[in-house]
Amino acid sequence: MRQSPLPGTHGRVRPLTLHGDPALHTPCAEVTDFGPELARLVEDLFATMYAAQGVGLAANQIGVPLRVFVYDCPDDEDVRHVGHVINPRLTEADGVVIRGPEGCLSLPGLEAGTERYDHAVVEGLTATGDPVTVHGTGFFARCLQHECDHLEGRIYADHLSGWRRRKLMRQVAKASWRRVG
Repeated sequence: MRQSPLPGTHGRVRPLTLHGDPALHTPCAEVTDFGPELARLVEDLFATMYAAQGVGLAANQIGVPLRVFVYDCPDDEDVRHVGHVINPRLTEADGVVIRGPEGCLSLPGLEAGTERYDHAVVEGLTATGDPVTVHGTGFFARCLQHECDHLEGRIYADHLSGWRRRKLMRQVAKASWRRVG
């Protein structure tokens, strides 16, 4: 029986920052205040991620330039991982490099084959300031690397080159969310 409420149940859904916004290419600031505003941000991140049907979301994707991300993501064995990391550092990314489909809530409806390591470790803090270490394999390792990239001002498209990048950028240019009505 669950002792705590589901993450995001007390959060509000915020608008997503979409590709083209400079916030997605600006490194985020370290969190220094571990008070109630941070707890609200984490709740809002979960609520927004669930509303958008994502598996991870970084704070700059809702316009907040702080080093915070949340996740609710399965690994390749279909084990569900749910949590958040404040001031994360990707301390390990190793193993086999796998090119797999990768999407992003800031590029809705699009994806591209992106190379990522199949093992990742992220160290950081919880919203209460306690140390946390998150180990990921497979798809969950991809998620951890993706969210850490966001906080450094990178998106998955930045890992692409050649025809993969050109194809994705053509799709971005044609995307309905790029048109302002």
